[in-house]
Amino acid sequence: MSDQLSLMGFEAPPPAAPTDRLFFALQPTDAACAQIAALSQRLRESHGLNSKPIAPERLHITLHHLGDHAGVPADVVEAAGRAAARVVCAPFDVVLDHAMSFRIRRDKAPFVLRTAASHEAAVLDFQRQLGQSMALEGLGHSVDVRFTPHVTLTYAPRELPESPVEPVQWTVREFVLIHSLLGRTQHRVLARWPLSGAPQG
Repeated sequence: MSDQLSLMGFEAPPPAAPTDRLFFALQPTDAACAQIAALSQRLRESHGLNSKPIAPERLHITLHHLGDHAGVPADVVEAAGRAAARVVCAPFDVVLDHAMSFRIRRDKAPFVLRTAASHEAAVLDFQRQLGQSMALEGLGHSVDVRFTPHVTLTYAPRELPESPVEPVQWTVREFVLIHSLLGRTQHRVLARWPLSGAPQG
């Protein structure tokens, strides 16, 4: 259609800039958020970081991104809801016991808490199951096949060495669909889905 308009002397308007992000996530409990916030402060002080910490209410583990959009697309939200409703999983524990950096670019390295390999099987299995449900609802293009469970603490100006930390642990009893308002550091939970069954382990 845009080619036809160009031939007629008209140019299609550029796509609107994204303002909204959607993603599935796990949120720490209130107690775990407080523990993470305190640990974040100690780590930033020990590394001499002046970067702004992620606010406790925005701490999360991203499971799958559902894209950046201009507005909140109802069809994506509805498909995400159907995918989430397909998931059957018992509650499981998350253990964050290492601090490390991910490199994005030279002046921006997310400093995160992540799980050791010995503690990540349950969350990896859950993320994979959710991805399979997404694919069945036409959201396969949004499935994150590379997944490292982590909670971002801050965006540091340099990479920091990996180190063990005092473990932060909580039992995951639900997962959520989050609407992030880009550039406004605001997260809104659009929906929650509880996990049912006996806890794993």
